[in-house]
Amino acid sequence: MHSNTKIAFVSVFVILLIALSNSIFVVQETKQAIVIQLGKVVRDIRKSGLYFKLPFINNVEFLDKRVLDLSPDKTPREVITADQKRIIVDAYAKYKIVDPVTFYQTVRNESGLVRRLYPIMEAHIRENIGRFSLISLLNEKRSEVMQLIQRGVYSEAKKFGIEIVDVRIKRADLPEENSSAIFRRMQTEREKEAKEIRAEGEQIGQEIKSKADKLKREIIASAVKESYEIRGRGYAEATRIYNEAFKVDKEFFNFYRSMNAYSKSFVGNNTKFVLSPNNNFLDILNKGWK
Repeated sequence: MHSNTKIAFVSVFVILLIALSNSIFVVQETKQAIVIQLGKVVRDIRKSGLYFKLPFINNVEFLDKRVLDLSPDKTPREVITADQKRIIVDAYAKYKIVDPVTFYQTVRNESGLVRRLYPIMEAHIRENIGRFSLISLLNEKRSEVMQLIQRGVYSEAKKFGIEIVDVRIKRADLPEENSSAIFRRMQTEREKEAKEIRAEGEQIGQEIKSKADKLKREIIASAVKESYEIRGRGYAEATRIYNEAFKVDKEFFNFYRSMNAYSKSFVGNNTKFVLSPNNNFLDILNKGWK
């Protein structure tokens, strides 16, 4: 009897231990949880810590609180642009679960969300890309298209208990058969544009050069004119000074003129003159000899 009591006590202790371990669960920092009873959500837990539940009756589902990727493993799809060009688009989204109860009731898990939300995102991608031409999508309209897609997907995502953080196009390429032809056409257009810009630059350069040459000639002409005027005024002033000086002493004037004539005539070591006896060119020298 004593042995049976001991066995019963151990059995009860084991059952209590199992029940206790089944009634305790831990929610980590990166997780949130929902408690399910008979298929219905009875509680949601969004803070980390140690919690209790009814053993064998309540089940716990853990959901991530971090930003997650919605990037299904699908082949990129062809999308038609407004100018009827085909492009290959591969997109993804980033989201986080903000209402775990709604999330569980609508899609159950992340795989269910991919099956429900990705077709919606794909429809918005096709709709918004179809509004713009290929060139605008590759240049200035790309960010605008992404904002339109994100707004459309954001409004649809609320009913799944998630918040869309970002939507991006990972790849937007031309089909293989169209790439070469479009690249050649784009190259031709760029070369034509480059030639036009180069021709316009050369024309502007010639105009600038012509204006500079004209301005140069005007500046030089003005400088030459001014130099002649200054030189003329200098000669006039020199002549006036000479005249004033020569009026004082006429003999000095004759002497000065003769010295100037000699300095210009006696150039070199073999200077020779043929003069008549009556020529007075050398009078100053003759007077000095006498």
